[in-house]
Amino acid sequence: MTEASALPFSHPLRVADLPTRKPTRFSITPSAPELATIAAAIGADALRKVQLTGELRPLGRTDWELEAQLGATVVQPCIVTLAPVTTRIEEPVARRWLRDLPEPSGDEIEMPEDDTQEPLGAVIDLGAVLTEALALAMPLYPRAPDAELREAVFTEPGKAALNDESVKPFAGLAELRARLAGDGEGGPDQGSGTGGA
Repeated sequence: MTEASALPFSHPLRVADLPTRKPTRFSITPSAPELATIAAAIGADALRKVQLTGELRPLGRTDWELEAQLGATVVQPCIVTLAPVTTRIEEPVARRWLRDLPEPSGDEIEMPEDDTQEPLGAVIDLGAVLTEALALAMPLYPRAPDAELREAVFTEPGKAALNDESVKPFAGLAELRARLAGDGEGGPDQGSGTGGA
């Protein structure tokens, strides 16, 4: 299990202290310094109004499940202009901690079909859940409304630039066909030259 001190934000609950006959309700709102630490860890410029609200319930005799709602305002740099882009996130969060979660075996490790399942340890860290859910819910490619993604052109000095058009399939064949069609327009001039006597 990850040490609490290594996490950008931690809100641990000892499993042994949780009531087993009723849900444990929670509402977590990180402080301003904690928000700054979380933002740096997940690659955001800033975070505002971050809250994780829900409940943790016993699942059978040994397991636990969480149902919650994540709300957050995240500020990220636009991928085109680097201008700040503000996004409001409202995301349901579900997790299950299983004491007897089967471990993957063999040489190849496949991703489990249910990615909400985790092995149960001595502590359930709601701060880790909040941070992970926030990182997964953030836009991958934030873009300002008026930002246009222009065509990228790459080349070495003294060489013709490659652009999207020139690397399309059959772009070279189309150019060759156009040249051949142009050469064919010469007609009779191509046959002129030395004649036999």
